[in-house]
Amino acid sequence: MFILVINCGSSSLKFQLISLPERTVAAKGLVERIGLGGDAMFKMSYGETKLPSSPIKASNHTEAVSYVIEALKKDVLKEGQKIDAFGHRVVHGGEKFFSSAVIDDDVLKCIEECGKLAPLHNPANMAGIVACQKAAPGVPNVAVFDTAFHQTMPPKAFQYALPYKFYKENGIRRYGFHGTSHKFVTRAYAEMSGKPLDEVNIVVCHLGNGSSITCVKGGKCVDTSMGLTPLAGVVMGTRSGDIDPAIVLYMIENLGIAPAEVNKILNKQSGFLGVSEVSSDMRDVEGAAEGGNAQAKLVLEMTAYSIAKYVGSYVSLLPKTDAIVFTAGIGENSAEMREWVCGNLAGLGLELGEKNRERGFAGCVSAPSSKIPVWVIPTNEELMIALETYELVSK
Repeated sequence: MFILVINCGSSSLKFQLISLPERTVAAKGLVERIGLGGDAMFKMSYGETKLPSSPIKASNHTEAVSYVIEALKKDVLKEGQKIDAFGHRVVHGGEKFFSSAVIDDDVLKCIEECGKLAPLHNPANMAGIVACQKAAPGVPNVAVFDTAFHQTMPPKAFQYALPYKFYKENGIRRYGFHGTSHKFVTRAYAEMSGKPLDEVNIVVCHLGNGSSITCVKGGKCVDTSMGLTPLAGVVMGTRSGDIDPAIVLYMIENLGIAPAEVNKILNKQSGFLGVSEVSSDMRDVEGAAEGGNAQAKLVLEMTAYSIAKYVGSYVSLLPKTDAIVFTAGIGENSAEMREWVCGNLAGLGLELGEKNRERGFAGCVSAPSSKIPVWVIPTNEELMIALETYELVSK
């Protein structure tokens, strides 16, 4: 069965064609500059072939999806093969979705309603869904929600200490994000360690340009660092992470900064970029720090410290921590960041081993003497979306 995984932004469309149950990637690619005037740009790779980026006519997502489907039929799918289902990344499912769902009119309406909680993401995700429905009528579509894995959090973890009416009437609560990644890593740890999923107790550190830490107890999320939006939690590429909420009021009332500009500052101009004044890319920041840039060094210290505080608090919530697991771009590839984080957790008796310095290694990277094992597991959100889609469609 071929599942086409779709991840739509407001002017982009990322895709992977995955064959299941083999779990092989038949093709992957990207369409950029959709609807921005002029030509969109298309690129795709399959097997040993990597097509050069080329201009295409795609003034909307429907045209982009249609082009992708035709390109796959022409270059990838053999005679008798077809796209059996579409799997869509949907950022926000609110409290309505504890798991993935086959998309019908009711599900689509719920995704639209959750748009007020993710105005930059859900509308784009919906555009991709509608585009696939138009381009391939009758082919099932499945929504895989970033928030679903976190819906097992108890009220004491997701509730904010605001007047209760704001939760009851407006849905203001902690939702968490990167759930598809956290779910994939939790399952992967269970498989790799040979531990039953419902006995897995780990802390997952998804560290990238956006980062979140999740406490997993008995294979389920019981707490996570991101909140109502992906702005909360640890220091990130351009996001501030946790701050005193009164800072927002101070910026508006005392500095005369408009609310929309404050939002832009906190989401787009803070984090690694804002403090270092170098880059939002951790690799650039690490390079600048090695060159003696004091602000870049401060970013590394702040980031590791903010991660360690969450990891330490989550370890204290678990009866016994099986592992602290690092994943995503920074978590998987920066041995230095793993060292800095673990260095801030000396009280937990963490000791990294030689494996921590091996590029591309997946598994336990701590020394045998470490009181809590430290693991690295590469995430694969596209495969998780495909697996969720395959499971639902097969039923």
